[in-house]
Parts: sequence; structure tokens; C-alpha cells
Amino acid sequence: MKIANIIMVHKNPAQLERLIRAMDHECFHFFIHVDKKIDIQPFLYLSEFRRVTFIEDRKICRWGGYSFVKAILASLAEVLDSAISFDFYNLMSAQDYPIKPIDHIVNFYRENLGKSFISYDPDEKKDWWEHAIVRYEQYHFTDFEFRGKYFIQKVFNTVLPKRKFPLPIKLYGSSDSSWWSISNSCAKYLLDFMSINKNLSNFMKYTWTADEFLIASILMNSPHKNEIINNNLRYITWVNTSPNPLILTSTNLPEILNATNKLFARKFDAEVDSMILDELDKARK
Repeated sequence: MKIANIIMVHKNPAQLERLIRAMDHECFHFFIHVDKKIDIQPFLYLSEFRRVTFIEDRKICRWGGYSFVKAILASLAEVLDSAISFDFYNLMSAQDYPIKPIDHIVNFYRENLGKSFISYDPDEKKDWWEHAIVRYEQYHFTDFEFRGKYFIQKVFNTVLPKRKFPLPIKLYGSSDSSWWSISNSCAKYLLDFMSINKNLSNFMKYTWTADEFLIASILMNSPHKNEIINNNLRYITWVNTSPNPLILTSTNLPEILNATNKLFARKFDAEVDSMILDELDKARK
């Protein structure tokens, strides 16, 4: 069994190194996408590590923009084109960290071959969807750079009718849908679907945080729906109405260790609290 860990990074090479060291196992390969607007040089020393590859088709990623999804899809395509056949594709950021022993994580994936793990809320009447629907109904110019873009964006959303999703599918998503572990068959289906539905990419250019609903929606409307488990295997904490998850610190250790159905946690920042990573390393032994 082989697992491709696709890691999206934009800062802190030392923390990325720590993640790779913590997940060192012959089953794990690491494919690193460094945001194109960031200097890649400080990261390149990691290519000396075993089973580490840098994604060549780098994209500029803007927070909330469809550019992040494009970076994910480009990275996934590059991994699928590699000489190695993988059983799982595990999307991570450099601010993730394993919370179970590596042998436990490997055995979990081995026991669940053919399944995929992604979190979603199927009820479009729930609170998350009530706030999320504007992500595609309105125009968002997040990925564009021109003078007065937010004024133009406001004019568009005042004058033009609400946008309608271009495909007749049920939408699935949640704040936790961005990070996942999917099977080889789901990965291939996702890329084939996007290749066939060119109009979808054109529509998504003007959405906001599409990573929280697009991929989950495509896969949950696919022939692989029954292979998908509604659990992204990550412990994540959201506070109030913040658009970002809580930065986990040592005070969060008890609840992290009690997350029995999770393999990883996020979001960590070694510059805020590195001791939490030390404690997790001890707990995983």
C-alpha cells in the first residue's frame, strides 16, 4: 500500500520538515506544493529526504480564491502522472500533524482500502449552507488583481442577478471539507470530471472558498458516493464566526488525544506553540 501526502505550504519550512519526519514510513510519499508567490528556495533542502517530491506546476494561491482549488487539482494530476500507483491521496497543509502512532495510521488506511474520507453537510438548510450559498451566488474577484476590484465586485452583485450553479447536482460541503483522504478511483474521477466540465471551472473563477464545497459535491454525486465516509479524519476546532480554525496549543492537548476517530489535527503553528508538537510526539510513541 502506498499513500501520497499532498502538502500545501506557504511558510515555515522547519515545521514542514517536522511533519515529514513525524510521518516517516515506507508507505508514505510526500508531494509538496509551495505557493508560487513564495520563494521556494528555503524549502528545497527537503528534497534530500526520502520519498519527497516537489510539485512542479505551482500556482499562486490567494486565500478564499478558486486558485487554491486549481493548485490542489494541478498537484493531484501531477501525482497521478507519476510512475507510482497510490492507494490514497491525502491532502494536507504543513500545519497538520499526526495524532496517532504512524503504524496505527498506516493500518487504518490498509483496513479501509477503496474508501474515501471527506467531511460534508448534506443539508443546504443548515447554518453553514445558509451563509455559504453566497460563495457561488455572488461574484467574487478574489483571484483578480486590478484597481477598484472590490467596488466593481459590489456593483456586479448589486446590478446582476444571482448566479446559479451550472450543474444540476446536490451540493455538499462544510468548513471541514477542504482536507481529505480519497481513493485512487475517486482521484481519477475528480480529475476526469473537471476535464469534461470545462464550464464548471469558468464558473468557479468567481466563487469564494470553493475548496469547502466543490470537491465534496463532485464526489458525493459520483458513482463512488457509497465508498465515501463523512469524516475527514482531522481534528479541527472552529471558534465563533472566525473564518479560520483555531490555532491549537498545549491547552488543547486533552481534547486532541481524546479524538478517537481522527488521525490528524490542525491547525498548528510552531511559532505560536511548538510544545504541543513535542507533547504529541511523546503521546504517539
